[in-house]
Amino acid sequence: MEPALTAALLWLVFGATHVGLATRRVRAVLVARLGEHGFTALFSVVASAAFAVAIAYFAAHRNEGATGLALADVAALRGALMALSVTGIVLVSAGSATYVGSPYDHLAGTVRAPQGVERITRHPFFAGLALFALAHALLATRLIGTVGFAGLALVTIVGARHQDAKLLARAGKPYADYLAATSAMPFAAILAGRQRFVWREFPLGAFATGLAVAVALRAVHGSIFARGGVWVIATVIGGAGIFAWQSARRARRLGAAVTVHT
Repeated sequence: MEPALTAALLWLVFGATHVGLATRRVRAVLVARLGEHGFTALFSVVASAAFAVAIAYFAAHRNEGATGLALADVAALRGALMALSVTGIVLVSAGSATYVGSPYDHLAGTVRAPQGVERITRHPFFAGLALFALAHALLATRLIGTVGFAGLALVTIVGARHQDAKLLARAGKPYADYLAATSAMPFAAILAGRQRFVWREFPLGAFATGLAVAVALRAVHGSIFARGGVWVIATVIGGAGIFAWQSARRARRLGAAVTVHT
């Protein structure tokens, strides 16, 4: 089978399980049977396994099959797409640094006014990952790369929309107001006049870290998917685990503070 078709199927499985298990109806049934911690464990294991298989397959077959769009061969487009990729990495870094306690942190429990990088996009991590993936889908020299990165972008975009729908159902008007004041597409709310740049709020350290990561990734670009993509798998799954731990710790700390003061 053409490697690109298998890669597409694997990303479909990842997206279906990742988003499907998190839908309110499915989640409610599983939480009733397994409990909150049991559901979290199941979701983490399934999502991690599906992601690891998709990455490992891509790593093993990334140089096989039909040719891709290969826009890297077009000098003018190559520069623009690489800039788009770097922008994506910077947004991912900013989203990682500001996730805990943000309105899209599912354990935060409150919705505050947009601030910092949320003025650019309410989903800096998802938006950054989508930009990065779309740029690489167009740059890819093999069809499996085009399909694989396009699949990642699609899962990311659908995931962001799904998260918005869940938070809107949970929080109601406060999140509806947050949606109205922000945009998923970077800079769209600013261009529409719904937001403005507030430089003092921006996580400049996270922006700088993102640029440093982009430079580092470029330096090791040829070996990123070496050894079956183990470094990509470990970094993504480990990072997700760290974010979940930080969010849970913050939720417990705030819960303890509320208990003490009531």
